[in-house]
Amino acid sequence: MTTYAEIKAQIAELENKAKEARAAELTSAKAKIAEIMTTYGLTLDDLRGGRSTKSSKVRQPVPAKYRNAQTGETWTGRGRAPLWLAGKSKDDFLIK
Repeated sequence: MTTYAEIKAQIAELENKAKEARAAELTSAKAKIAEIMTTYGLTLDDLRGGRSTKSSKVRQPVPAKYRNAQTGETWTGRGRAPLWLAGKSKDDFLIK
């Protein structure tokens, strides 16, 4: 019968062998990929489908739609309404 310590040693040995096998396979795979990319003149952008990772459109800030005449605070009309507008008509604060 094998002991717990012997089994743990076998596990550690197998984990090391698995790491070595993975490293060898990755090296082989990278070499194949590099060869194919060179043969066909491919770039990383070609593999991504021609899409850039950055957003091409820059968002502009939303202009204010409402203004509190007393404090000068503004609100775009998006999101939660400010407290100074609570219970009042939005039309009274509309920026013209």
